[in-house]
Amino acid sequence: MSNQPEHAETIVQKQSENASGSRPRPELIEGSRPALSSAVHGVLRDRLRITSLLLFCGFTAFFVRNLFEEPAFEGIVGAVLFWSHAGIICVAGVMAFRMCRECAYPLKHLRLMESLLFGMPVVLFALSDFACLFCHSTIDVVHPIASKWLILIFTYALFIPNTWRRAVWPIATFCSIPAAFVIVANLGIAGATAAPAAFPMHSQPIELSLLMIITGVTATWGVHTINRLRTEAFEARRLGQYQLSRLLGAGGMGEVYLAEHVLLKRPCAIKVIRPDQAGDSQALQRFEREVRATSRLTHWNTVEIFDYGRAEDGTFYYAMEYLPGMNLDQLVEMHGPLDPDRVIHLLTQTCDALREAHAHGLIHRDIKPANIFAAHRGGVYDVVKLLDFGLARPVSAPNDRELTQEGTIAGSPLFISPEQAVGDPADERSDIYSLGVVAWWLLTGRYLFDDENPLKILVAHATQDPDSLQVYSDSVPHDLERIIMRCLAKKADERFQSVEDLRNALLSCDSAAQWTQTDAIAWWQDHGCPDKKQLDAEVLAEAVR
Repeated sequence: MSNQPEHAETIVQKQSENASGSRPRPELIEGSRPALSSAVHGVLRDRLRITSLLLFCGFTAFFVRNLFEEPAFEGIVGAVLFWSHAGIICVAGVMAFRMCRECAYPLKHLRLMESLLFGMPVVLFALSDFACLFCHSTIDVVHPIASKWLILIFTYALFIPNTWRRAVWPIATFCSIPAAFVIVANLGIAGATAAPAAFPMHSQPIELSLLMIITGVTATWGVHTINRLRTEAFEARRLGQYQLSRLLGAGGMGEVYLAEHVLLKRPCAIKVIRPDQAGDSQALQRFEREVRATSRLTHWNTVEIFDYGRAEDGTFYYAMEYLPGMNLDQLVEMHGPLDPDRVIHLLTQTCDALREAHAHGLIHRDIKPANIFAAHRGGVYDVVKLLDFGLARPVSAPNDRELTQEGTIAGSPLFISPEQAVGDPADERSDIYSLGVVAWWLLTGRYLFDDENPLKILVAHATQDPDSLQVYSDSVPHDLERIIMRCLAKKADERFQSVEDLRNALLSCDSAAQWTQTDAIAWWQDHGCPDKKQLDAEVLAEAVR
């Protein structure tokens, strides 16, 4: 089984070379290429959520503590500090609540939240230090100034994704304010009420200034280092002209990622050989065969292959169109059995895709719901896309024993044809049998034969006659049931002899052509249009099983 899952600053190449003539290095710049945009945008959102939660908890803890102690300042000064402290708690709490919700925020809004989240503590800390220096305090010794600023500086440096050029200004501000206040206090300027001796030794001007300078340099260098590591990690997720975004699914032979073409900015899905399979020559042969087989097919109902290549590290990959929607396995799992008229609509399109493949002499050999996709393409809903020709081979080809010797049974046990189950050669009628099993699943939500032991399933496909569809769904029309039962005949000669014959039989049903585009649009709007609900996050999660 595959894994189901679960942005705008970017990396750009600086156009000018440095003085030494070395190769330009990538740098994080706001508002450029969308490839790293998603990554940095998502990181910023996650970090702001964490930071707001930390600040909320920290300021709340000190606020509660102060309630049980004698106020350090009285009158208007104490009131200003009290309500400023309370205001930070409220803002951080509201921001944490909003950031924990699944909402999309533009980059400028996130940067505004960042400024507010760190700007308010700066104001409170500055007011507190000013009050210690220029107002009469009820405590004898002023608390150390540096500690709270150090926490703020390193929180900003660690949690906020930035370039060092952008981070140097807020960090410099954080470092300058406490140093300036201590210099004022120690020089006794303008009526400072705190005598120099009242400050701890580590808060003296020279020592505190050195501490702030070292802190600022360390924090800025840390921002640069984190940024560089993020850049390297991002570049490591690039294959040729494609930038990988997130993993959509993984299977026995490959992984599928959501990606984007660097120059065309076109979203696509990238299928790659899994690292643990990279040294397997048989897997590579099968992978290359899948690309060649699929790229020859141009039908609207077959997934389109854009590109194929090998990365510098030897990883094989190919790029295919990105499909918003759901595969038929997900469709039934999430929403239950489908109406007969919709099943006919989907099956006839699958027949159209298989007709072209069979005309090229290609047998799919792995027809199953996870490899049939109900997509939204060109403003049309419920467009079938046939995926994964990894097991496809020409009818006239030899048995390819070296490609299948790991398991001489090629295909998915739940949807395999009787001849495949016993290891005999498959032809186009084998795909027709598997398509009949898919139809059974779509109409009933049940597998034709099911058992924890895959070998028993294979034996059942080869020897056991299926029950009547009416046993599991009395809403299936008799004409459609007869067609499906003919597809499920054990002997290939008793099935439809071509997908064209099957397609014509489906179109002759009374329920044919009753599922219209109006019905499809209404269904997707009621159950979650892929564009609005982002169902595309899992669209190819089963494509590599």
